[in-house]
Amino acid sequence: MTILPFTASLRLVTPHHRPVLPLAGVLVLTISTFSTSPSTCQRFCEGHIVRPREQRHGIEISPCASLNPSEISVTTTMSGTFTYHFDTPVYKGTTALHTGLYINGEWVNPVQGSATADIINPANGKTITSVSVGTAADVDRAVVAAQNAYKTVWGLRCPGSARGRLLNKLADLVEEHQNELAALDALNIGKAFHTVLAGDIPFSIATLRYFAGWADKVQGKTMETNENKLAYTRHEPYGVVGQITPWNAPLLMVIIKIAPALATGNTIVLKPSEVTPLSALRIADLITEAGFPPGVVNIVNGYGLTVGAAIASHRQIAKVAFTGSAGVGRAIMRASTESNLKPVTLELGGKSPTIVFDDANLEQAVKWASMGIFYASGQACVAGSRIFVQESIHEEFLKRFTETAKALAGAIGDPFAQGSQHGPLISQAQLDRVLGYIEAGKQEGATLHVGGARHGNEGYFVQPTIFTNLKPDMKIVREEIFGPVACIIKFKTEEEVIEMANNTVYGLSCNVFSQNISRAIRVTHALEAGNCWVNCASTAEVGVPFGGYKESGIGREMGEYALDTYTQVKAIHVNLGLNL
Repeated sequence: MTILPFTASLRLVTPHHRPVLPLAGVLVLTISTFSTSPSTCQRFCEGHIVRPREQRHGIEISPCASLNPSEISVTTTMSGTFTYHFDTPVYKGTTALHTGLYINGEWVNPVQGSATADIINPANGKTITSVSVGTAADVDRAVVAAQNAYKTVWGLRCPGSARGRLLNKLADLVEEHQNELAALDALNIGKAFHTVLAGDIPFSIATLRYFAGWADKVQGKTMETNENKLAYTRHEPYGVVGQITPWNAPLLMVIIKIAPALATGNTIVLKPSEVTPLSALRIADLITEAGFPPGVVNIVNGYGLTVGAAIASHRQIAKVAFTGSAGVGRAIMRASTESNLKPVTLELGGKSPTIVFDDANLEQAVKWASMGIFYASGQACVAGSRIFVQESIHEEFLKRFTETAKALAGAIGDPFAQGSQHGPLISQAQLDRVLGYIEAGKQEGATLHVGGARHGNEGYFVQPTIFTNLKPDMKIVREEIFGPVACIIKFKTEEEVIEMANNTVYGLSCNVFSQNISRAIRVTHALEAGNCWVNCASTAEVGVPFGGYKESGIGREMGEYALDTYTQVKAIHVNLGLNL
């Protein structure tokens, strides 16, 4: 016997076009499809008559004249659930989440087929669970739900103050479930539990609260023209927006995307990474619990080539935001131009320089530079992978940096182990990619100073790695590796290092270390990067915009600038006395 919560999607058919609406509650079925008499069915039905092919509460009802009048066919299409029990030295608890598609406030199965994707634990290479995989047809369903929500209960029909209250409620729920959410991300991406709990979770909560505060402050301007005209602007939401998030910070990236979009009144069709969807699926239930109307947020699991492509090319999606690789960013821009010319926000890759001048606080510079490249095992778009050190302190810096890398190598381990500081790469494919870059560095003549090998035989761990004696045209200097590989490069003058640092197609971020603040500011102004940190690295703030130059992206997330990303300006001219 199977007991199904009545979030199941049921298809009831009768020969008299008098389908009935099932009761909320629990259905007890012996098999997934069965025939029963109308009297038996009454135990599960309210008896309401509805139109053929009508949907209510996720229940599809359609007539079928070929059935015997005494039979009703019931078929379940409910999405699955996943429960995981954590019993670790740093966290003990249980999480439960749906593994289907979250569309119109309900959990549903894909329209086409029953394909699933295995979700792998990168710390041991074993399957955690499987989730449903959607297609373009599911994106269509989600867009319809989002359009309906935008036209009826969201957008300009929902005051900003009400949107702000819902965002604050969601922040409360994330805070209430912070340990569970941190554990989910640690399990799914391999980042140390304490790192997620101390970093990604508080930033997610702060982001929700920040944009909750902005929700009722999206405003235009009144322009002075003449006494016979009133001219003003409105900053209006786009409507349905598409969002595609990456795998390296699953929860945080979802929150950074949805918070400003919701604050400004947009509805959302979101595709989380097919590699790390678990916290996004858990957040969906919290979105429901917070009270967001059905259809405001829709989450469609799936692959980039299907669900991602459908979002990027959908003519009823008015805007798309993507975080990921430059190659996929280009594909999204092409899809936009070939469909409805939707505006795009792209946060793409980086090959960020860290510059250490001879007057820097060396101890602090080493610590920050180490965090800048080895945080999350180098799987960060802002990773400071090219470390330029002034020649007079190069040897001392290298000595101390090497000690830091070796100490970190001694703290490689499972994300739930006590003292673990260096986790795995996300997948076998990423492991192969990073080891391939390390091999390319050796083949091109760079010196492998430390590390450079896989750690252990289980999971996808790579030792913190340092290369020296590098040339600008080497592959490991030019291309984004997305792994724990640092390139330490010697320089002489300020002018030289500015030219070397800017010699890249990327421009996401940079880090500059000098106790001469005038020089530090002068250099950051000369560097071609959207985010510059002086005497620190990668310390983002919710109120400060984030985005890149060159091939690192288009547009800005975070801060007040994100409001512009999710609104379009309407200019209004009112005639007060101009007569023809």
